[in-house]
Amino acid sequence: MTYGIKFDKLKCQILHVGQSNTGHKYELGEDLLEGSPAERDLGVLVDSWLNMSQRCALEAKRTSHTLGCIKHSITRRSKEVIISLYSALVRPYLEYCVQFWAPQFKKGVKVFECVQRRARKLVKGLEGMSYEEQLRTLGLSSLEKRRLRGDLIVLHSFLRRRQGEGGAELFCLISQDRTRGNDPKLHQGRFRFDIRKYFFTKKVVRLWTWFSREVFNAPSLSVLKRHLGTICFNFWSVLK
Repeated sequence: MTYGIKFDKLKCQILHVGQSNTGHKYELGEDLLEGSPAERDLGVLVDSWLNMSQRCALEAKRTSHTLGCIKHSITRRSKEVIISLYSALVRPYLEYCVQFWAPQFKKGVKVFECVQRRARKLVKGLEGMSYEEQLRTLGLSSLEKRRLRGDLIVLHSFLRRRQGEGGAELFCLISQDRTRGNDPKLHQGRFRFDIRKYFFTKKVVRLWTWFSREVFNAPSLSVLKRHLGTICFNFWSVLK
């Protein structure tokens, strides 16, 4: 019993995060808690190195299995049917809480795109087209572009919140009279390890430089999305 709350000691483990972590031992009552190399937090698998490759592989495997079930159970392969099933049963798993665990390396990005490539192959009548042409025909965009757009939407939401609502304090804002473009600016800060540059609060700083004042001051989410529809795709090659 701890503060009136009962814990199942068999379900309590310690996850030590970071290279310099000393790995302290913790006790619950009289029992010593065991360490764990990876744990789930709200359904997201997190390991001690904050490397999301394992999570990406698991989700790619799960969604590929779902696509296999769709392929063997659906006889009508029209665009409307396949896209509806893909949007409802497959893509949500690839985008759930993705700001936290987005693929960090090209290998992970490729694994996710392979899932979407499998999905578009289920639609008849697209043979002979390139991948980009098939996506335009289906009204889709690459998952990497969708993650970029989603990052900017979440960032805008955080920075527009009032003080005390949570989110804005994750970023360091600086205001300078001589800066070009957007004001205020986001300050990235320094980090010792490359793994940190993949954190949401770090990777979106570079994207913010392409935000115009008009986009930042968008009065509603629909207006913001309309602006991003042009920005994300016009500057896609630059932002990469």
